[in-house]
Amino acid sequence: MVYGGKCAAHSRSPAFSLTVNANLLTVAIVIRGRCGLSKCISRYLLSMALADLMVLVVNVTLEFIKPMYFPGSFLDITPVCSIIFYLGVVAIDCSVSFTVLFTFDRFIAICFQKFKVKYCTEKTATVIITSVCVISLALNVGFCFIFEPAKVIDTIPMFCVVKSTFYTSPLWVAYYWLRVALTPLVPFVLIALLNALTIRHITRASRIRRELRGSGKGESHSDPEIENRRKSIILLLAISGSFILLWAVNVVHKICITITDAVFFQKYVTSVFNIIRITGLMLQSLSSCTNTVIYAVAQTKFRAEMLTLIKSPYDLMHSLTKLCLNKCV
Repeated sequence: MVYGGKCAAHSRSPAFSLTVNANLLTVAIVIRGRCGLSKCISRYLLSMALADLMVLVVNVTLEFIKPMYFPGSFLDITPVCSIIFYLGVVAIDCSVSFTVLFTFDRFIAICFQKFKVKYCTEKTATVIITSVCVISLALNVGFCFIFEPAKVIDTIPMFCVVKSTFYTSPLWVAYYWLRVALTPLVPFVLIALLNALTIRHITRASRIRRELRGSGKGESHSDPEIENRRKSIILLLAISGSFILLWAVNVVHKICITITDAVFFQKYVTSVFNIIRITGLMLQSLSSCTNTVIYAVAQTKFRAEMLTLIKSPYDLMHSLTKLCLNKCV
C-alpha cells in the first residue's frame, strides 16, 4: 500500500483552514491567560492545541494535501516520507495522550482534594507533558523502518510502500498491536473509566451538600463549589466525548484490518475497508479542531476572549509572537 493518496486529501482539504485557525485561536487565548483558568489547566490546554496543530501540519498538509499540488517532490523521497509518517504518528500520540492527561488531571482535582495540591501544579504538568513527548518519540521509532521504495528514479528511492513483512512478521505484528493498544484503545478505556468515576463523585458530593445545606426542605441555596465542579465536568465530558466519537470509526478500521486481508482490500478505492479508512482519518483530523468550539460553548470567558481576538487581529498576532519568542529563548 502506497503511503498517502489524493482521495484522503480531497476529504480533508475543505476543513483545513478552519482547523488551523481554531487551534491558533486556542493557543493565543490560553497564552493571554484571561480566561480564569489555573496555570495547570492552561498548560494542558496549550499542549493539546499545539499537538493538534502539529497533527494538521504533518498529517494533513505533508501527507495528504501535498501529493495533490506537489507530486514527485523531495518530500516523496523514501527516507523523507518515512520521517514525515513517523512525525505524524508522534503528533497523533501526543494529541491523544494530552487528552488523557487532561482528563486525569480533572479527575484528581475533583475527586482527590488533598492530592490536588501536590499534583495539579504547573510544574507537575510541565514534567508530565515533556515526559510523554519523549516517550512518544522513542516508542514510535519503529515506524521509520516499515517502508520501502515504490520505485527508484535516477538512483533515488521514491515514495513509501509498507513492507510485506510488516503484515506477516510476528515481531512487527506484535509492535502494531502494541501501538493500537496504546493509541487509541487504552485511552478509550481510561477516558471512559475516569469520566464514570468523576461523575459518580460529583453526583454523591452534590447530593450530600444539598442535604447538609437544607435543599431537601425546599430552601434555595446556591453552592459556588458545586457549580464550578459542574462546569468543569461539562467541559471534561465534552472534550472526552468528542474524542471518543470522532475516533470510533478509526478504531473500528484498525480492528477490521487485523482480522482480514487488509493489504488486498485497501488496494481498491471503493472497497468498504478503504472507505472506512478514509472516513476514520477525516474524523480523526476533525477532532483536532473541536476543542476550541467546546471551550467557546462551555466557558463564557473563553468565548469573550475568542471574540476579542477575532475583532482585533493585532492582539492575536502579538500573542502568537510572544509564544514563539518564549520558545526560542
